[in-house]
Amino acid sequence: MKKNTYFISDIHLGAPSVEESQARERRLVGFLNHIAPDCERLFIVGDLFDYWFEYKHVVPRGHTRLLGQLAQMVDAGMALEIFVGNHDLWMGDYLSEELGAVIHHGPLVWEAPGTSTRMYIAHGDGLGPGDRKYKALKKLFTNPLAIWAYKRLHPNFGVGFAAKMSRTSRNSQGPEDHAFKGDQERQLLHSKAVLEKEWFDYFIYGHRHHDIELVLGTQAGEDGTKFESKYVVLGDWITLDTYAKWDGEKLTLTSYTPA
Repeated sequence: MKKNTYFISDIHLGAPSVEESQARERRLVGFLNHIAPDCERLFIVGDLFDYWFEYKHVVPRGHTRLLGQLAQMVDAGMALEIFVGNHDLWMGDYLSEELGAVIHHGPLVWEAPGTSTRMYIAHGDGLGPGDRKYKALKKLFTNPLAIWAYKRLHPNFGVGFAAKMSRTSRNSQGPEDHAFKGDQERQLLHSKAVLEKEWFDYFIYGHRHHDIELVLGTQAGEDGTKFESKYVVLGDWITLDTYAKWDGEKLTLTSYTPA
């Protein structure tokens, strides 16, 4: 009986080369095959692709192994929810139509079925204080008029140019950029601000490419039971191969090792 919910993020398919992307894709498909028997719901929390832009009749080539595996799992009854990330902002209705996926363009408040557990789920880009340059660029890039204008470009140029820019942006960052920065983490500051107004048992993010789990706060129930609010960053599938699993009672963050 399927009962578990899984969370993954930051796969960045398509980069840095076809060969390396396909190797990463095969690892991910192996993981999906592993969890398929008990996976009731899968959250892909942003940056599934290193670049993605949908024209009316054209989408980026490749990724057939993953898309086929996801389609098979959805056909078998799995619920699939995909968040857009800062590298695949321009998702339209293709994955909804082809895979039956629910696409999220912002944070999601999710109440785990059959429980009182509340989760705040988001890719994480643009949240928290500061980072005004990126927030302005994101607002521009997601403007309907700007998207319409970009679609006027031929896909051979539009897809190739934007994919190159995405690789340049990612390659400009080193391991130190993804290191946990403590109280300077914008996602962490955002979570603390949200928690002051509303209780969540878990804050779950991608984007930062490190895996970490912290306790943000506690509260007591009517019977004195202690509850913790946890901050979770999912890591990535470039160097970590990490994922989180919700079994109906607790969330576990771990890494995948092929059998």
